[in-house]
Amino acid sequence: MKLALDEAWKYQGVTYPNPAVGCSVVSKSGEILAVEAHKRAGEAHAEVEALKSAYFKLTNDGKILDISSSFEIHEYLLKNHNNCFDGVSLFVTLEPCSHIGKTPSCATLISKLGIKGLFIGSLDSNKEASGGAEIVKNANIHVETDILAKECGELLTPFEMWSEKRFVFFKWAQRLNGTVDDGIISSEKSRTFVHAMRDLCDLLVVGGNTVRVDRPTLDARLVGGRAPDVLILSKTEEFDKTIPLFGIKNRKVMIMDNFSIFDNYKNIMIEGGENMFEYSKEFVTHYLSFVSPSFGGRENIVAQKCKFDVLNILQDEQDIIMWMKQADNRGRD
Repeated sequence: MKLALDEAWKYQGVTYPNPAVGCSVVSKSGEILAVEAHKRAGEAHAEVEALKSAYFKLTNDGKILDISSSFEIHEYLLKNHNNCFDGVSLFVTLEPCSHIGKTPSCATLISKLGIKGLFIGSLDSNKEASGGAEIVKNANIHVETDILAKECGELLTPFEMWSEKRFVFFKWAQRLNGTVDDGIISSEKSRTFVHAMRDLCDLLVVGGNTVRVDRPTLDARLVGGRAPDVLILSKTEEFDKTIPLFGIKNRKVMIMDNFSIFDNYKNIMIEGGENMFEYSKEFVTHYLSFVSPSFGGRENIVAQKCKFDVLNILQDEQDIIMWMKQADNRGRD
């Protein structure tokens, strides 16, 4: 389950409005056959991606690798599995879905492949999608729930928050000496991931000084995505309108000295440094930090006294990426 969790966290923030979900497939002998995650809303769920990879490892049938449609993967596995999943177990962070939507039912697929066991981290609170565990259990497959329940619950929390009201997270990049200024800090892969999150977030929040000094675009060009609406937190409305962020079509740019428009948005990303960190603490529940193995710059977040609970740590080819929440402040709004 830990492998499934780590894989899912790689896509936290880019599966909106779906939850981030991971799945591991284990053979009868205990060999790890596949570890996959749900990567984007509308695409195959984690279980389907994992079963696809495991099927190829078990059969060496490369035809399945050319299939990306979830419906087609389901159909191919049902027609061609030939009991290759005998004795196999699945570990999935969230209960397999029971309904047919943009993708078919994962629970129904699992129930028909001759799988031995299903181990679930969190049960699905969504009434439309829940009930998958019962479908699988009724196929005489061993089912256990609450595997690493706390950790799987933490993975699911952003989805639950934006489903009920809104999810607000604070993102920053820093060097090893803590500086957050003076040009590009993160690797290209990290910046691409941030652009993928911008593509899906409803609102991006930045400080007025950041806009004046950096003259940013704040779009999602690295993934060919849409540019989110922008809130510039500033006490004055005077800005040079030739700054690129003002020139993006189909985007709202609002200049305000408060966060009152948050009620109009579901998935909100805040980017900034020390001042923005302090101003936004009342609303933020999660923090995302990219730490680059470099020195440089002059400004860092020094005035704050905060302790974080680390939810997950990842590494790309260069940066350390940490999802966290404040140990003494879970968000009070």
